Amino acid sequence: MARLELDGVTKRYGETKAVDNVSLVVEQGEFVVLLGPSGCGKTTTLRMVAGFVEPTLGTVRLGERDITSLPPWKRNAGLVFQSYALFPHLTVAQNVAFGLEMRKVPAAEMGGRITEALRLVRLDHLGDRLPRQLSGGQQQRVALARALAFRPDILLLDEPMSNLDAKLRQDVRVEVRELQRQTGLTTVMVTHDQEEALTMADRLVVMSEGRIRQVGSQQDLYERPADRFVADFVGRSTFFEGRLEAPGRFVSAGGLSIACNSDVTGPASLALRPERIALVGPVAPPVNAFPGVVEFVSYLGAQVDIHVRLNSQERAVVQMPNRPDRPLPSLGKNVTIGWGRETGIIFPAA
Repeated sequence: MARLELDGVTKRYGETKAVDNVSLVVEQGEFVVLLGPSGCGKTTTLRMVAGFVEPTLGTVRLGERDITSLPPWKRNAGLVFQSYALFPHLTVAQNVAFGLEMRKVPAAEMGGRITEALRLVRLDHLGDRLPRQLSGGQQQRVALARALAFRPDILLLDEPMSNLDAKLRQDVRVEVRELQRQTGLTTVMVTHDQEEALTMADRLVVMSEGRIRQVGSQQDLYERPADRFVADFVGRSTFFEGRLEAPGRFVSAGGLSIACNSDVTGPASLALRPERIALVGPVAPPVNAFPGVVEFVSYLGAQVDIHVRLNSQERAVVQMPNRPDRPLPSLGKNVTIGWGRETGIIFPAA
């Protein structure tokens, strides 16, 4: 286990900066997730930590060592890839042994290391099977066992669950997180799946265009997004464009006059989380209440999304729990939606 530090790490390909001046500290035993859309630089950052890509500028430190120029096999980093990269002709135990053999672990130690790694991922009873005889989730755990067997200083996960179906992915997320807590391994994972990131991370690092946009806990990023990009990428938001005409008063492009918490004026965006908006009745409406027409109803099992058209330019999504005692509004129904003054998140124009 070791502390990871990236200091001003940059990777250029010609005139293009794939990663631009990234500085980040991952404390010993911490689980950090790099989150962002395709092409944001998260995978390139992970590969610079792993040693497969050499930084153009900056340094990478693992514990007390500067590993910026070290080859991958000298970094003591455990890697789990999206494809798992298992050898199809080797058994589960032989796949786990491969990394130990490459590191010239003495034969007397190897059996115990393999047993220990497979026990950690609860596959010690399947050591004689071939990868094709395993489910996708079991193959993923074999890849984890191989990465854990040589007792790495850091575990690097490159979208390790993207090949699993949705239900299995939910189960494996919990298993991986519990395993990381059990071993206390410093872990960095890359994903574009925000639900996966929110479920697993101690801290999230949201990236865009090669740069870090915000670092923080799940609650930090969801409740206090640093900018519009983060508010849009972490969770869902309805955005209104317009102006802060006076402190505490936002006027949208469609003419909605919205009370908000703001002490500035000028062009801005206002973001609303769908679960913070409600269908309201005529009795004691909130400070912001607007009529609209139900345009679409999305039934999602435990919850329902109601898409409400407010005017020719704007609509909002209301997310409500699915309750048998609360009938769903029909398409075309006139409704009123509302939210409190503190609900809107303001982003002044750059």
